[in-house]
Amino acid sequence: MMTEEIKNKAIELGKLIANSEEVCAANAAKAAYGADATVQNAIAEYNAQNQALANAYGEDPKDEALIASVKTRIGELYNTIVNAESYLAYVRAEAKITDLMKEVNDVINFEVTGVLPSDECTGNCASCHGCH
Repeated sequence: MMTEEIKNKAIELGKLIANSEEVCAANAAKAAYGADATVQNAIAEYNAQNQALANAYGEDPKDEALIASVKTRIGELYNTIVNAESYLAYVRAEAKITDLMKEVNDVINFEVTGVLPSDECTGNCASCHGCH
């Protein structure tokens, strides 16, 4: 069970992370992604095309030409979205937060267990520093 002291330290750590360079950069990247009209329009159309595809699959008989056309358009929209610089910047920024959180967790785990993650057996001998 978490003590009040541990809870307070966790809150303090959470606030430090929330104000970190990584989180601030991710928030800025998320805002830029949200403000990118080209991407947001592509997302809206992507969602509409997915609904159209679901509707086309529900029809009997199925219009295979329509289904193929909608699938092609969905693929084009997907590529537009995932290749947009605002999206890529957001993904990179989120990855930096994930890396930060892993580093923090590694430090906490080390302080609790005395074992560095690099010292643990991953099952992949390529990452090994020798068996113990």
